[in-house]
Amino acid sequence: MEVGRRLLGFCALFCFFGGLSAESTCKLKAKFNLSGYKDVVKKKVVVGGMFPVHRRLASIDGNTSRLPVSSGCEGFNFRTFRWTQTMLFAIDEINRAPDLLPNTDLGYVIYDSCFTISKAVEGTLTYLTGQDEAVPNYRCGTGAPLAALVGAGGSDLSIATARILGLYHFPQVSYSSTCSALQSKFQFPTFLRTIPNDVHQSAAMAQLVLHFGWTWVGTIAAEDDYGKYGIKAFKEQVEEAGVCISFSETLPKVSSREDIQRIAETVAQATSRIIVVFSSDVDLSPLVLELLRHNVTNRTWIASEAWVTSALINQPAVNSVLGGTLGFGVKRAEIPGLQRHLLDVDPYANGLTEEFWETLFNCTLDSGKAAVLTKHRATGANGTLSRSVRTVPGGLCTGSEPLAQLGNTYSDVSQLRITYSVYKAVYAVAHALHHLEHCVDGQGPFVGKSCADITKFEPWQLMYYVKNVRFKVPHTDEEIYFEEGDVAGFYDIINWQVNGNGEMTYVTVGSYNGSAAPEDRMRIVNDSIVWNNEALETPRSVCSENCEPGTRKGIRQGEPVCCFDCIPCADGEISNSTNARACIVCSYEEWSNEAHDACVSKIIEFLAFGEPLGITLIAIAAFGALATIGVGVVFVAHIGTPLVKANDALLSFSLLFSLVVTFLCPVVFLGKPRHWSCMTSQVALALGFALCLSSIMGKTAVLMLRARALKAERARAKAAAKAAKLAAAEAAQAAADGGSPDVIATSAFHHAEAKPWANAGVDSLTRGHQRAIAAVATLIQAVACTVWLILIPPHPVENTSTQNIKIILECDEGSVVFICCIFAYDILLALLAFVFAFIARKLEDHFSEAKCVTFGMLVFFIVWISFVPAYLSTRGKFMVAVQIFAILASSFGLLTCIFLPKCYVLLVKPERNTEEMMRPRSKARDGTSTGTSASLATAATEVHATTASTHLDD
Repeated sequence: MEVGRRLLGFCALFCFFGGLSAESTCKLKAKFNLSGYKDVVKKKVVVGGMFPVHRRLASIDGNTSRLPVSSGCEGFNFRTFRWTQTMLFAIDEINRAPDLLPNTDLGYVIYDSCFTISKAVEGTLTYLTGQDEAVPNYRCGTGAPLAALVGAGGSDLSIATARILGLYHFPQVSYSSTCSALQSKFQFPTFLRTIPNDVHQSAAMAQLVLHFGWTWVGTIAAEDDYGKYGIKAFKEQVEEAGVCISFSETLPKVSSREDIQRIAETVAQATSRIIVVFSSDVDLSPLVLELLRHNVTNRTWIASEAWVTSALINQPAVNSVLGGTLGFGVKRAEIPGLQRHLLDVDPYANGLTEEFWETLFNCTLDSGKAAVLTKHRATGANGTLSRSVRTVPGGLCTGSEPLAQLGNTYSDVSQLRITYSVYKAVYAVAHALHHLEHCVDGQGPFVGKSCADITKFEPWQLMYYVKNVRFKVPHTDEEIYFEEGDVAGFYDIINWQVNGNGEMTYVTVGSYNGSAAPEDRMRIVNDSIVWNNEALETPRSVCSENCEPGTRKGIRQGEPVCCFDCIPCADGEISNSTNARACIVCSYEEWSNEAHDACVSKIIEFLAFGEPLGITLIAIAAFGALATIGVGVVFVAHIGTPLVKANDALLSFSLLFSLVVTFLCPVVFLGKPRHWSCMTSQVALALGFALCLSSIMGKTAVLMLRARALKAERARAKAAAKAAKLAAAEAAQAAADGGSPDVIATSAFHHAEAKPWANAGVDSLTRGHQRAIAAVATLIQAVACTVWLILIPPHPVENTSTQNIKIILECDEGSVVFICCIFAYDILLALLAFVFAFIARKLEDHFSEAKCVTFGMLVFFIVWISFVPAYLSTRGKFMVAVQIFAILASSFGLLTCIFLPKCYVLLVKPERNTEEMMRPRSKARDGTSTGTSASLATAATEVHATTASTHLDD
């Protein structure tokens, strides 16, 4: 805005001059207060220069009631004064060089810009005018032509001067203006520079941050074009690479204590340990002092070239704050003879030199001023002047103070970087003038192949030579040339390290070449870097630690992407890289390992023959089958005995055969499921139990009918006995009356005493019926199984839903309806057998088969009722094991309860295996007897004989 206002004023001034008549006189509107160096007398060409020798403008009272006066400057800068002297040294060296401009002496006009735009504009206008009073758009001087302007210091200053100089196509070669905005030839057609463009520096900073893996950085930029453009380019590159900005602060151009305190508190409270600063040393200096007061340590600062080697920043007290700083410095060189020139400066030659001397030695070169100062000090002490004070004024400089002994920034030539850039800028102008001077007529670059006259050339003519200049710098042999006004982007990477004397030194630890291939641009020796932390190791600066393999990044709402939570991958998902954004789902046959960083093959599970559980089950099943066969052998050996004949041998053998089948079924359940095994296992089990239970049902059906017939016969016997007693009583009464009643009474009594089971011995179900029941019941199950196998047969499947880490090989039953119907049919048979046996349980003799069957069925039901919850609560191969245990347990229960008592009689108590033992036991308390399962089978043949014997007795 300040530049705009001044330009507007200048335009108004132009109009004013244009409107004046020929008779009108010029009127000076303002007189600029500029300081600097000037040597134009008897010079063929004049080179301009502009350096920020002072840091700021002196404050003014702002009174508008009197004539405004151009502000002066304050805050002498020894570093930039060295730059000024370097230009003087270079011009003097060129004037003495025999091979460069041998016939031309260069003059110079150098102004102090005071590091402010207004002073830079004042100096530019004055330089263009050619006299101390600036007259815009006019060249009032008649002396040597102006060649070019070397300057004007900071980027903001160069932008302001370049806009003015561009209007007149006047060349400007900058030594320290790096802002990327100046690369626009549309806005700044005559601007060139001998210092790299900040495009390279921003890229170098970004690559440095990425090189060390820092993802959480803070930024501080000066409130000017240099800071804004530089930090903007840096942010764009690092954010694209996934780096987040912890905080972003701007340093005010006019130092404000409140702003500086706020920025210092932000730095102190920030969690980022890396801070990138794009600023000049003048703007950064107040913040460094505030950080010292806050004792902000354990930070690593990334410095731009403007302050990385600045003595204004590198003060002895800053070691704790800025130690370990990494920064980018432009090329360094040694310039022979420069130090001698710096030390030989004449304190009385110029106003700037006088101020330099007085500021450096804290004295004054003006004896009158020194006497006044001494008088004030002495009077202030005791009110009188001593003789010694009156004779020797205190604070007076002699002009011969030793510069070399001070070791000041001004005389320090160990880090000639910007100084070297100034040196190159002066030589660039000199070489352009040399080519212009030695142009051969007829071979020139201008219209008609003409050349320019070095004594009266136009600025645009010199501009042609400047932009096309190509030369080697003396003493260094560095080749300088401009590409679109810029030079190659080469930087040294500098690390601030404390030496043995406790002094901060600049150590080069790497380099950056913006012209090289991307992978070769940065070279850095990590081990040579000294960091500003207790561990002396590469600092970490992250908002969140890296998410290790096995986890993924979960973004925190409302926070930068670098701030995240590490969320473990779910089961079946993995991440095999650091900071994975999403987990990868494992394939169907794989599952995540415990760390969730790799997919591993799922465990294939089935109940194998060779594992201990399988061997155990096979052994138990084999034992059961052998035991059943053993029972069958026993029965065959005793086939003609009463006990075996009384139990229908064929049904007994069918029952034993079915038990062998059920004992051997578990073998089919073991091993890897196949199509044939899946179809065989359940069908064999269903048919085996169907045959077993139907055989039992056939046996118990007869027992049930006998029990019901016996119950009815017992009721008739009781009625007959009661009638006999009544008849006996009547006979006794008749005998009392006369006659012979004994025979009649005896006959009636014997009829009453007749066995109640005598007429119940004829079975309504013969053995053929029993066998038919077993066969038909089994056939129904066989038909159902056949339909099942044809329509929806069982088949092997890979079950991955039950257990994630396993693939369970099992049989899919095909249809739940079919298998439920089939086993429901077996349950129906079991229930019928149990009911029949339970009804016949009270048949009594020495061997009660109904009770054995009842107990066997109870065991069967208990086993299978317990099986259901156990089966549902297990997974994988243990489900098969539970099913096999239920099959074996129920089979052993039936075998033991039904056949063990019979085998006991056949093998241990053979004396009981007689017809007599198959007969009824003694009468019951009511005077009646009950039939038995074995006795009733032979009782029918005895009924008629007993009745006949009774009649014969009568």
